[in-house]
Amino acid sequence: MLVKVTAKRQVTFPAHVLDVMGVRPGDRLELLEGSDGFVIRPHKIDLSRLAPLKEQIDPDIAPFDVHAFRSQRHDPSLRD
Repeated sequence: MLVKVTAKRQVTFPAHVLDVMGVRPGDRLELLEGSDGFVIRPHKIDLSRLAPLKEQIDPDIAPFDVHAFRSQRHDPSLRD
């Protein structure tokens, strides 16, 4: 499969590819360099590294609902 690089060095991946990878708007992709070239994969957070912080979370605070957050409209100027 070929994708085109624009003059601004941007690439658009086919929707099917991103769907199979589980990538959604705002997600990050990780580029890994190997002997045969680059591999692109979704960047996932290793939740096991967050476990030590669990004791520091106030139990009275409700858990963050990422699905509800993603469905809300946000100011585009806040994107990184």
